[in-house]
Amino acid sequence: MDGTKPNMDSNAEENQDEGQESKGCFECCIKCLGGVPYASLVATILCFSGVALFCGCGHVALTGTLTMLENHFSRVTSDHATLALVIQIFQYIIYGIASFFFVYAIILLAEGFYTTSAIKKELQSDFKTTVCGRCITAFFMFLTYILALTFIAIFVFTAVPVFLFFNMWTTCAAMRSPDANITSPDSICVDVRQYGIIPWNATPGKACGATLGDICNTSEFYLSYHLYIVALAGAGATVIALIHYLMILSANWAYLKSAASTHDYQDIKTKDDQDLEAEARSKEGQNSSYS
Repeated sequence: MDGTKPNMDSNAEENQDEGQESKGCFECCIKCLGGVPYASLVATILCFSGVALFCGCGHVALTGTLTMLENHFSRVTSDHATLALVIQIFQYIIYGIASFFFVYAIILLAEGFYTTSAIKKELQSDFKTTVCGRCITAFFMFLTYILALTFIAIFVFTAVPVFLFFNMWTTCAAMRSPDANITSPDSICVDVRQYGIIPWNATPGKACGATLGDICNTSEFYLSYHLYIVALAGAGATVIALIHYLMILSANWAYLKSAASTHDYQDIKTKDDQDLEAEARSKEGQNSSYS
């Protein structure tokens, strides 16, 4: 019996050590999770998804659009040379947008981690934010505001090809509908020259009747139309992400400014209390010397 008692004590100590270790790991995990800026994390995921959809689908849709125009609306290369150059420029811009927003979203996420940690330390009086830190947050807030306005313009611009393809799709759907009762299908045409995409001297420039129906059945039309819709959704998601970033940065800047003002007030109050205490001590010393 006496020999088993040390073993029981050692087992109890080991269980206690394991419990303390697991408790320490749990508290560490809670502390780490508490420092995660979840709002910035959600905005970053949404921004990555939106930019990826916009850039990837937009790039492929532009290529399909050029192929469709070359095969059906402008068979002379010189007629759509300017359009081909513009599409190529847009594709290079898409490369730049993807690269820029990949880096910028990571920077904003890092800024969210920094600000969350700074606010918590500020409230605990362990850390004092600087004017430079608040200026950096204000700069990102201004830049995000400009980017949000820019992407709203991109969103509106992306809606233009969706509208054009939608017109062609509804026209083809009306031709295929049994209730349409169309006596002369060749009179139904789609002329892309009226949209300014290709010049008026481009041949053939328009598609009518069965030719138009064949164009709507091509993979270039079907794929480009749906990719433009997805790209439009991606642009909208990016706008939402940037507005989300803007709200986060505005809240962080307000918190930092309020915490800095509170910290300065506490410093002034502490200094005044110390001065009053020193003055009271000096008066007590003078009274004791007189007595």
